[in-house]
Amino acid sequence: MSLNEINVKQLKSMFDKDVNFILLDVRTENEVIISKISKSIHIPMNDIANRFTELDKSTEIIVYCKSGKRSSKVCEFLINNQFNNIKNLSGGIVAWSKEIDPTIIVY
Repeated sequence: MSLNEINVKQLKSMFDKDVNFILLDVRTENEVIISKISKSIHIPMNDIANRFTELDKSTEIIVYCKSGKRSSKVCEFLINNQFNNIKNLSGGIVAWSKEIDPTIIVY
């Protein structure tokens, strides 16, 4: 399965243009305490199977984690559960910190 990916510059542009989308953070609680991208909602990867019904299938969802590996697994899970408008944030919060917001702590 080939995933749709979005890079951090494209995500920043979506924020700047006030595009309607859900930014889903699938990292652990401890990771979110350290740093997060504002306006994201948090559902840890281990909880997705029980909580994916909280997400709106009609809205574009961009999934991120630290580097993009866990988020790609969550994207596959959501696609397998009839979500059509899913993208993985390439490079995750590490790329966001490096390219967009250096105030974000990388751990």
